[in-house]
Amino acid sequence: MIEENVILVDENDEPIGLMPKLEAHEKGVLHRAFSVFVFNDKNELMLQQRALDKYHTPGLWTNTCCSHQREGESNVEAGRRRLEEEMGFVTALEERTSFVYKSPFENGLTEHEYDHVLVGYYNGEPKINPEEVADWKWMTLDAVKNDIKLNPDNYTSWFKIIFDKFYEFINVS
Repeated sequence: MIEENVILVDENDEPIGLMPKLEAHEKGVLHRAFSVFVFNDKNELMLQQRALDKYHTPGLWTNTCCSHQREGESNVEAGRRRLEEEMGFVTALEERTSFVYKSPFENGLTEHEYDHVLVGYYNGEPKINPEEVADWKWMTLDAVKNDIKLNPDNYTSWFKIIFDKFYEFINVS
């Protein structure tokens, strides 16, 4: 399997090159990413538990899906592609905000991402890809917020940052 490249960007999200994904995480260089948040008609958020053999943050709960854009792919196109690959469905997505974060992991890798937050709506059940996702569930934003306070180690760093700083952009109620 060929390793994917990530799009290296500057602080203004302007592309400055490509780098293999693992190398970018080893070096902690800034690259473009996205985080998808899918809600149902009860305003519940679909969360996924990352597969247990992921190379970072395995088994942690996070937003519906996330990944990296490919060269020439828009944020929304990338979100729709990855949503289908990870969760087995596609829905319309809207970009709500973006932010830069840096988060080192215990295994020596570092996420340093210019993250685009995308929101969509779906009422069905996903058909999860077990290579990417261990489990999934619907939760209200209040329940997620409370659980993050009680069990912060159960969630990915980017998910906690989005909840802490960008709640108003994902809150659909």
